Amino acid sequence: MRMRLAAATAGMLLLAGCTGMSDTQQRGLTGAVGGAAVGGVIGAMAGNAGLGMVVGAGAGLAGGLIFDSVKKNEQAAYRSGYAAGQRSR
Repeated sequence: MRMRLAAATAGMLLLAGCTGMSDTQQRGLTGAVGGAAVGGVIGAMAGNAGLGMVVGAGAGLAGGLIFDSVKKNEQAAYRSGYAAGQRSR
């Protein structure tokens, strides 16, 4: 029980440290932390929590950065369309 509380507290403190980061950094870190947590749980069930955490962190980081790229493309497309609409008036 104490171990879970300590892990949850550490996770919250880690995420609270994201306040001065850019959106890209926040999404990457959040993905890595979430991936490590999920990977650790899956790895523990499979018998190797350390390897699961490493693989999960890598997958989470990649997912966070891909998500960030998609969001940036959406924002660029919106700005481009908005600017085109303003010019056509």
